[in-house]
Amino acid sequence: MSFLPVEEQMDVIRRGTVEIVPEEELIEKLKKSRETDTPLKIKLGCDPTRPDLHLGHSVILRKLRQFQDLGHEAILIIGDFTALIGDPTGQNKTRPALTEREIIENAQTYLDQATKILDPDSTTIVYNSEWLGDMRFQDVIKLTSKLTVARMIERDDFSKRYNNNEPISLHEFLYPLAQGQDSVHLKSDVELGGTDQKFNLLVGRELQKDDGQDPQIALMMPLLVGTDGTKKMSKSYDNYIGITESANDMYGKVLSIPDELIYPWFELVTDVPVNELSAYKEKAEKNPRDTKHELARIITAMYHGEEAASGAREHFEQTVIGNEIPDDAPTLEYESGKEVRLLDIISDTGFTESNGQTKRLMKQGGVSIDDNKITNKGYSITFSDDTAFTLKVGKRNFAHVKSK
Repeated sequence: MSFLPVEEQMDVIRRGTVEIVPEEELIEKLKKSRETDTPLKIKLGCDPTRPDLHLGHSVILRKLRQFQDLGHEAILIIGDFTALIGDPTGQNKTRPALTEREIIENAQTYLDQATKILDPDSTTIVYNSEWLGDMRFQDVIKLTSKLTVARMIERDDFSKRYNNNEPISLHEFLYPLAQGQDSVHLKSDVELGGTDQKFNLLVGRELQKDDGQDPQIALMMPLLVGTDGTKKMSKSYDNYIGITESANDMYGKVLSIPDELIYPWFELVTDVPVNELSAYKEKAEKNPRDTKHELARIITAMYHGEEAASGAREHFEQTVIGNEIPDDAPTLEYESGKEVRLLDIISDTGFTESNGQTKRLMKQGGVSIDDNKITNKGYSITFSDDTAFTLKVGKRNFAHVKSK
């Protein structure tokens, strides 16, 4: 195939990127790739620690997609073996390892969602148990000789825990070595990761050099700030937007972000061309409300289509601005004389992902019956023949509930 000129490729690659180590080597790799008409091998490893992806995960997946669109080979590594270790990155304590069953289930869900962003026909999917699982104990000992304990302690999360007299298990030292061994096995040219993965990515470079390979380039992307405008996007912080959420929820949640996040989100989670980003930055400063609606439309359309995005705006204007009950609000019916927990009713609506999320909403005043807020997580309703009420969950979800 014919590759774009190197500088044009770099314009795409630099978009939203925090650091490229070293950038001059990447430029040389791209030149050679173009001269020999050979795509670079771009590696992204993911441990299936959680089954659901959010827009924060999409940042790095979208960078991999950009490399695909430039004509390079995208290699998605499912870390089914490394997930058994548990990556401590960003943790102040050992992260519990998953069971093999959990890993298999999460991996399939991850792939189903990741291919909403990646081109599935040109993505190479591999599992690192294929090569790490075959290593003998003497191979592991040989691998551990490549790095010193002092070098390991340089890693930020390890040094903090060490200085705070918090335990560090020996198996945690194996994680960056295992991830680096992935790079050796695949002979990757570029490895992608968040800023919290820098140490691991650089270990891959060192192991490749030791193996006599041309070392990979480490490309780091920022951690997307969540809807609260302060912390990184995470389900733990309840400041996330799942890529499989409904169009209505996705649209409404995007509108909830602080104004200062509008431009970074355009840059990191949309397909707006590089040469148009500056115009959106200007729009965001002059008219944040309308620009945020444009951002919400673009993101929602990416995952649900233009028609659903338009419908989501109408739904938002009807339910949030007009404070009306939407025409498509579901109706739930329960037997007269039956006592039902409100938690179970909300679970039946599917408006929340778990009882834990429902309880948090209740505590925050986000659940109401006929405009009366319900904060008691043990609240229940005993249905009589004439029971009927409107349930509101969050800012945008309504349901009619009655007896039958």
